[in-house]
Amino acid sequence: MTNMIRLHTFHGGIHPAENKHQSTIRPLGRAPLPAQLILPLDQHIGAPARPLVAAGDHVLKGQMIADADGFVSAPLHAPTSGTVTAIETRPVPHASGLEEPCIVIEPDGRDEWLEHQGLAAQLGVDDLRDIEPRQLTAHIRNCGITGMGGAGFPTAVKLSTGQQQIDTLILNGAECEPYITADDMLMRERAGDVVRGAQILLHIVGARRCLIGVEDNKPEAIAALNQALVNLNEQHHIDVVTIPTKYPSGGEKQLIRILTGEEVPSGGIPASLGIVCQNVGTAAAVCRAVDHGEPLISRITTLTGDALQQPQNLEVLIGTPVSHLLQLAGYQPQKKERVIMGGPMMGFALPQLELPVIKTSNCLLAPTDQELPPNDIAMACIRCGMCAEACPAELLPQQLYWFSKSQEFDKAEQHNIFDCIECGACSYVCPSHIPLVQYYRFAKGAIREERAAQAKAERARLRFEERQARKEREEAEKEARRKARAEAAEKAQQEKKAAAAADAATPAAGSPPDSEALEKLQKKLDAAQTAKTRTQEKLAAARADDSLTDKVPALEAALVKTQDKIKELAQEIAAAKKAAKAAPSAEAAAGASDKGDPNSPERLKRKWETALARLETAQKRLEQAKADGSDTVTALQDGIAKQQLRVDEARSAYDAAINGTAPASTTVSAEEIEALQKKILAQQDRVRKMQERYDMARAEGLDTVDALAGGVKKQQDKLQQLQQELAAAQNPLATTDNEAS
Repeated sequence: MTNMIRLHTFHGGIHPAENKHQSTIRPLGRAPLPAQLILPLDQHIGAPARPLVAAGDHVLKGQMIADADGFVSAPLHAPTSGTVTAIETRPVPHASGLEEPCIVIEPDGRDEWLEHQGLAAQLGVDDLRDIEPRQLTAHIRNCGITGMGGAGFPTAVKLSTGQQQIDTLILNGAECEPYITADDMLMRERAGDVVRGAQILLHIVGARRCLIGVEDNKPEAIAALNQALVNLNEQHHIDVVTIPTKYPSGGEKQLIRILTGEEVPSGGIPASLGIVCQNVGTAAAVCRAVDHGEPLISRITTLTGDALQQPQNLEVLIGTPVSHLLQLAGYQPQKKERVIMGGPMMGFALPQLELPVIKTSNCLLAPTDQELPPNDIAMACIRCGMCAEACPAELLPQQLYWFSKSQEFDKAEQHNIFDCIECGACSYVCPSHIPLVQYYRFAKGAIREERAAQAKAERARLRFEERQARKEREEAEKEARRKARAEAAEKAQQEKKAAAAADAATPAAGSPPDSEALEKLQKKLDAAQTAKTRTQEKLAAARADDSLTDKVPALEAALVKTQDKIKELAQEIAAAKKAAKAAPSAEAAAGASDKGDPNSPERLKRKWETALARLETAQKRLEQAKADGSDTVTALQDGIAKQQLRVDEARSAYDAAINGTAPASTTVSAEEIEALQKKILAQQDRVRKMQERYDMARAEGLDTVDALAGGVKKQQDKLQQLQQELAAAQNPLATTDNEAS
């Protein structure tokens, strides 16, 4: 029963001819199956649904064929059983005739349902109050229910009010636009579903009252709703409120103003006032989904206009082609064929008749030219101000028109163009026949595109700044690691030098001052050279393989560390060799002072044995280097040749001392041979240093690699030449020694 509720009014509004009686003469019917169903994936505000089927799949009625792709989205279900023949881009109902992805189903005629049941049966409960609101909201979402009276906002999203305390639920049954009677017939014949849906929505949002607003030109619907309240014992909790007939009282903000006197702020939502507003068709769909487990696969659509022989309201499967419905209503094409989806105020002319009915298609209007004359040619604005008087949103339509026409979108936005509900009242009263709403739609679209471009640019800017910050951070960390390595290497080098100096000052008893220490250092150098070669191979492989790029920094750091170690060992070996050269002189001086003649057989024999021991040690190191594949093989071979010369000389001197004869004469003096040996040692050091510079440049990818490679070759050639000269100088000694033996 209607309680005494104080009604309010809103600014502006108009009273166009209603033309509703034509389509309410016949009872609500059901459209037969068409030959093909076309189901666009985007039938709602938000992200399009994501297909779950493929061409050739057989589906059952009520089966989910596309799932919601995001929070603001809604699933799609098969309206009947049949075969998916295609998933392709097709024209969809839109003023611009755009194309979008669609699922095409060929019905099999059996209309076979997927097994389904109500939510209470699924959960095993008997009462609605035993079901939690979040479970109901999730079920409504899975059933693909969207707003059926406006833009198609997903119902589950609208019911997710978060922390907002909801006091009032409003069901919109005004249906104020001329010609449209879909909600009227729904309330007349299925009032029970509407009231039951109101009960479910009240439980979900936790509101204390529900108001069903219906215009006073629908007495049959008002009576049916009141009777349904009595039948469901809700006459004290839900009120059917009769409101005056005035266009656009069915606008959400306008209906809230009429019923509560509250005004939704610009850019705000009703939930900020403690109000949730839903369409009566949405409430009936919620009832079918919760109580019977039926997803949203059909809706009531008004077929009207003087070009139809049988205007009526039909329950239509979603995806039914418009041409199929017009044929059922006896469509008689005019000379200028014109079919409008929606009403004469907010609808749009269809570019073709093979477009499908979607979840928001509440009317198909086929007027004659006499009934609804085409828009006349627009004339200049005469600044009469009638548009401002008719605007229900209390905007300045004339100013918005000028800003939209001149593309001054920032000014249009400052004048709250997004508060325009596109009701068409301004265009209806305009004496100059200016299509004002079209200009507003154009401006809104341009502003949205500009916002999207700005948002994209902002995301790109943030990504660039984050990348730059990350690179700077990595460079700083790399520099810090490099400095730490350098400091550690310097400290280690100083410690090694101090240890080497201490070892040189206190040589081991009974052994030459450099033999054991030099051998240990050489082994470390060989191991470091081997490690460097392996690291270079791993680094080259990592640079060539994209999947191993994250290992490149670690390998580069390891290579630098190994090269630093090689340099340190080379310096220590050079220092040890220098100390070894000085040691024999000191030893000889000490021996001469302690034991007498340095050319005695005992001293010469000890010298020969020492040289022979060093030769054996060098040969062992050569064998180890060959087994490890080290790049020190050539240097070790040269060292063995020199050491062999020392052994031969020491043996010759010892034999001469034993036999009481002098060593065989040579064509080359010992001083010249010693000078050649020193040159060879110096050249070997140059070759080693040049090789190190070349290896480092190749590891770091410098552009001096080719030049350094040529330098290495040049130094190696010079070393080979000196070795050949030494061999030629030593041949006479070797020949004489062979003859003596």
